[in-house]
Amino acid sequence: MKWRKIRIGSLCRKATTRDPRQQPDTPFRYIDISSIDREQKLIASSTEIIGVEAPGRARQVVLAGDVLVSTVRPNLNAVAMVPPELEGEIASTGFCVLRAVENLILPKFLFYFTRTDTFINALLQHVRGANYPAVTDRNVLSVEIPWPTLSEQRRIVEILDQADALRQQRRAADEKIQRILPALFYRMFGDPLLNPHQWQTMPLGDPRVADINPRADIDGMADDVEVSFVPMTDVDEVWGRIVGTQTRLLTDVRKGFTPFANGDVIFAKITPCMQNGKAAIASKLKNGRAFGSTEFHVLRAGSLTTKEWLYGLVRLDVFRKQAEASFTGTAGQQRVPTTFLRNYEVPVPPLALQEAFANAVKAVLANVSNMNNLQITGIFDNLLHRAFTGELTAKWREAHREEVEAEMQAQAKVLAGPVARPASRGGKRGNP
Repeated sequence: MKWRKIRIGSLCRKATTRDPRQQPDTPFRYIDISSIDREQKLIASSTEIIGVEAPGRARQVVLAGDVLVSTVRPNLNAVAMVPPELEGEIASTGFCVLRAVENLILPKFLFYFTRTDTFINALLQHVRGANYPAVTDRNVLSVEIPWPTLSEQRRIVEILDQADALRQQRRAADEKIQRILPALFYRMFGDPLLNPHQWQTMPLGDPRVADINPRADIDGMADDVEVSFVPMTDVDEVWGRIVGTQTRLLTDVRKGFTPFANGDVIFAKITPCMQNGKAAIASKLKNGRAFGSTEFHVLRAGSLTTKEWLYGLVRLDVFRKQAEASFTGTAGQQRVPTTFLRNYEVPVPPLALQEAFANAVKAVLANVSNMNNLQITGIFDNLLHRAFTGELTAKWREAHREEVEAEMQAQAKVLAGPVARPASRGGKRGNP
């Protein structure tokens, strides 16, 4: 039994619109593109404004269960479902609003499909505009979606809900771990800006503190020796560690890349990677050496510091905010200059205290390594892919063959009939 593929627009009703400015004193909650948390795929915020202040794009009335798809920069996959508390509120026309015909397709099934690479790639074929890349509502509605029966859709949603819940729990654990080391740094050393312990301050670029962007230590290494290769994407901003295992021949990378070695701290210098916290302690490098993105600064601990203390310092929000204030370059290509690192005055704690902090960092990163073996996000992405190829529920479908075939025939008849008009769902202010 193969699933039929059908245009999304054939399974959705058209959303209603209204102009909030016709009720100038009536407040409403406005959902725009910036309201979407792209990582969690939810509406993270909405703004309450009155009708007279409504932007020109504030037009689309949304209902609980609607799927919002940003038509701007579809590669970012800014999608979300409207929760019950936003029933009847207003969304930007920068969204294509997908309102499922629920006797044809489950809203949650449709939502999960909009998160797949298949959906994203289908939209990317229609992107227009270099400075403001976008697609149209028609492009979104014309994407074909696999269309199993409602009972199989429910089974798929049930499995993906469970996997997504695990992914969210893992995310919460990640965020908690992300806060541990900065909190410990402040507890042991205090705020480096305030220097509460009155330790001697020294420039970060003092050789006893750190060697900034040291030269490649590859003398005597043959050209055909393998070394690690670390692009920016292989440094995880949440975990603060190198997650890739790429290698290259030394001859291919000795020029045009940033060199570093085991024990060095790499620190992203370009926006937005720097603000996001991309930094890591290099370890387990192939033959002890690596070359990476030219957008890394490298810090090598001096005689008065440990690599873990340097790592803790550059991961602090207060440090990154000062680094951001030093940016040079044009918008979108701004970078932390080397002079900022070399001249940055920092109180240098006693080495014994730094070593105690180093032990804590090693323990946390070891725990992170163990947790990373779970690969929850990868499992979810794999399930998401399998869900819409039919592989995820193949055994279930075979076990319910007769019921599924009967339901497929009935569902085809429903699709052939007229789509019912949306029923009214409550007296939200200004809802037509």
